[in-house]
Amino acid sequence: MQEYSDNNKTSKATDNALEKLIKATKADMDEVNSLILSRTNSHVDMVPELAQYLIQSGGKRLRPMLTIACANMFTQNQKMGLKKSVYFAAAVEFMHNATLLHDDVVDESNMRRNKPAARIIWGNQASILVGDFLLGQAFLMMVETGDIEALKVLSKAATIIAEGEVFQLAKIKDINTSVKEYDLIIRSKTAALFEAATKVGAMAGGADVSSYQSLGLYGSELGRAFQLVDDALDYGGVKGVLGKNTGDDLREGKMSLPIILALKKANRSEKKLIISALGDQNCKEEILEKIIKFMQKEQILQSVIKEAEKSVIKAKDALKNLPASSLKNLLGEVADFCLLRAY
Repeated sequence: MQEYSDNNKTSKATDNALEKLIKATKADMDEVNSLILSRTNSHVDMVPELAQYLIQSGGKRLRPMLTIACANMFTQNQKMGLKKSVYFAAAVEFMHNATLLHDDVVDESNMRRNKPAARIIWGNQASILVGDFLLGQAFLMMVETGDIEALKVLSKAATIIAEGEVFQLAKIKDINTSVKEYDLIIRSKTAALFEAATKVGAMAGGADVSSYQSLGLYGSELGRAFQLVDDALDYGGVKGVLGKNTGDDLREGKMSLPIILALKKANRSEKKLIISALGDQNCKEEILEKIIKFMQKEQILQSVIKEAEKSVIKAKDALKNLPASSLKNLLGEVADFCLLRAY
């Protein structure tokens, strides 16, 4: 098993993976971005205002870039009236942003991408309804491609994501949440859209069933690793460095893997401290620091990253049977990059 550490963190290939992906997909992503902006138009002024506020707020658009990259690995991603991969990528981004709008309402979040969350400016009702608008536009674009199989993939993903969010909500502050239940949550609410993004991209490119299933598996494991790293970063990552949003999951009562593992290793007093802070929106910084120090002592966050590493390895293994190409190599580097964010 490959080990990830500070020594290879600075590897040029992995450090530049996101920039290389942006460059490799730029031409098609310009079309995607134009399509996204055009599909936020509405005679109701609040709809484009709110939608464009979120969409243009600095997200990396990793998921639609993966859709484009997977399409361009194959030869049939050509214009035939419309370019399917562009529509699929825009639909994926709309689905992602719809879930962000809904999540911020459910989680009562005040910030998103270092800016006030849309719900803070326009309110919860508008955020929910504009999220619904984006979902409707996503499925409309899929229908316009005439590709029923790809529509089925994204429709299934939307259902799984919603189930995952509901399951996570049901597990808020549930200290008996198991690792298996946590894994089901992140495979549903995060990995499912990554899987759909890569799979429909390959389908747009004319990939055979074996190839688009392999890329779907790549996306699923990449998404799982991505969420595991995000959950570790909520407690400062491997180095336990506190940032602006550190501890948000704790304050929201989310039973992420760091908390589940910490509760397993904690003695009575440590467990009492963690439980008292779980779901406490006013949790003090000194309490959070004590919990993170405990996680560092017990190497909890390192264990979470090692679990993410397993998914990165599986993601890269899923690429092995695909035809050799620079894009295939780049997808492997993207998997490494997602993991190395934790260091």
